[in-house]
Amino acid sequence: MELVAGPQALRKRRENTWSIGAAFAVMVALLAIAPFAVYPVFLMQALCFALFACAFNLLIGYVGLLSFGHALFFGWASYLSAHVEKIGTLSIPFWFGKVMWIEIFLPPQTPELALCIGTLTAAILGYIAGTLAIRRQGIYFAMITLALAQMMYFFALQGKFTGGEDGIQAVPRGRLFGMFSLANEMTMYVFVLTVVLAGFLFIYRVINSPFGEVLKAIRENEQRAISLGYKTERYKLVAFVLSATLSGLAGSLNALVFQLASLTDVHWTMSGEVVLMTLLGGLGTVFGPVVGAFLIIAMQNYLASFGQWVLVIQGVTFVICVLMFRRGIVGELANVLRVRL
Repeated sequence: MELVAGPQALRKRRENTWSIGAAFAVMVALLAIAPFAVYPVFLMQALCFALFACAFNLLIGYVGLLSFGHALFFGWASYLSAHVEKIGTLSIPFWFGKVMWIEIFLPPQTPELALCIGTLTAAILGYIAGTLAIRRQGIYFAMITLALAQMMYFFALQGKFTGGEDGIQAVPRGRLFGMFSLANEMTMYVFVLTVVLAGFLFIYRVINSPFGEVLKAIRENEQRAISLGYKTERYKLVAFVLSATLSGLAGSLNALVFQLASLTDVHWTMSGEVVLMTLLGGLGTVFGPVVGAFLIIAMQNYLASFGQWVLVIQGVTFVICVLMFRRGIVGELANVLRVRL
């Protein structure tokens, strides 16, 4: 039986690798020619949310943890990157008998630095939130993440550097490495596409590594993983921080694309949107979140003339998808083709 199953499993793995590679090549080709036919800003927005959805899918699709607070990382990374890009100063609190602040002066209009600061902010927040949340499971985990996100939302509403209800506006895109002006739409698109594809490949490598296999084992049966000697809380915390970090990268990119960081980015509805994108495209699939993100963003942009009815259309689409495509769009397609996508 092993002699028969071995070659079959190897052949199946090769077929899946080939199918994913072919799908990735098609996706890159389409995204490369897309800005010549579609408004680049729409594409950049969709790419940012595609990375956000892929980061969220890493947590829910491969670890089985449903977070309702991912807007916390997306939004605060957006705020910090916008603030650094526009103002060029960073205030860090520390305790010395009382709360004191250290002012760090950074060069403004340096997009690569702004992205790093925003992503690092999301990683730190992810570690703090993850340390508190992973002690619980199921609905309790989801509610803790939602509560933490709402706390930070009200802090953003009252904070001075966030601009309150006005947000941080007129954020300059600056020059990448001091050479390439991101004010040019095509240059900005190439930059966003490069970062998003790098993030996508990083996530793919994580889920297909030995670390990713442990995450899948935790998702399927955490008690058995514990019995095998794995410290599951550590694995879940690392996965949570990775998901938060990549969500922060997406939020930082989004702030540069729209030259704006606002309360919308940290509102709980943002967390709801990324859940919808992931489920619509296909939970636990590689390309599902990308398809779901492009579909939802397309609805919001091209159906904007319908006003609030866009939400109704999204709801109906979601219900139809859940009833007819329980694996999501990409999940059902992969099931029909008998491949992994």
